[in-house]
Amino acid sequence: MSEWQIKRFWTLAAPVPADGGFGIALDGRPVRTPLRQPLVVPTRGLADLIAAEWQAQEGRVDPRTMPATRTANAAIDKVAPQRAEVVAMLAAYGGSDLMCYRAPGPAALVARQAAGWDPLLDWAAQSLGARLAVGTGVVPVAQDAAALARLTAQVDAMEPFALSAFHDLVSLSGSLVLALAFARGRIDAAGAWALSRIDEDWQVEQWGADDEATATAALKMAAFLGASRFYDLATATTPQV
Repeated sequence: MSEWQIKRFWTLAAPVPADGGFGIALDGRPVRTPLRQPLVVPTRGLADLIAAEWQAQEGRVDPRTMPATRTANAAIDKVAPQRAEVVAMLAAYGGSDLMCYRAPGPAALVARQAAGWDPLLDWAAQSLGARLAVGTGVVPVAQDAAALARLTAQVDAMEPFALSAFHDLVSLSGSLVLALAFARGRIDAAGAWALSRIDEDWQVEQWGADDEATATAALKMAAFLGASRFYDLATATTPQV
């Protein structure tokens, strides 16, 4: 991890054409991942975003301010060589999807969950061929194996960079269907995040906000929106030069 210990030595961080896409160069020197592989991403837009993170560094490099770089590193060093395991891990969320577990009450919360979540579960059934069952409380809900297989196929179709961002979309929201709805253009990122927070927002409305919980939620939202931007840039189909 010595790359992350360095102080800024460059004047200009910029995207450069590379085999397989676009790399990032620091005064002409190519950036590499923590495992010393070339940091090459599939689209110019993604390379621009990562180069901007490097250009914004002052003094010692701080990876906490470089989420796109971290996600790209993960795609190359972790997701690509362990792709099957990552797909299986994310697909497993379909068996315990957030939107399949409903509150027993009060009626207003039950109605809010149904209004927000039922349309996306219906979309998954109609567009993806994956009808998921819904239950009440925390008792595990058995899901149809064929439906889960169809959701798995959706995840398995993703390339490593998209999959790396998709990991964050699923893990932060707790919902495979919600992340797929975003990935397929059924819902935007802000809307997806809001739907993942129905239960938490309800609690805040009833009992008031907690400063620590509010700060944590803000960080998670920023991470979710950042992952959505990375996903969009990684999957962009518009010709880029």
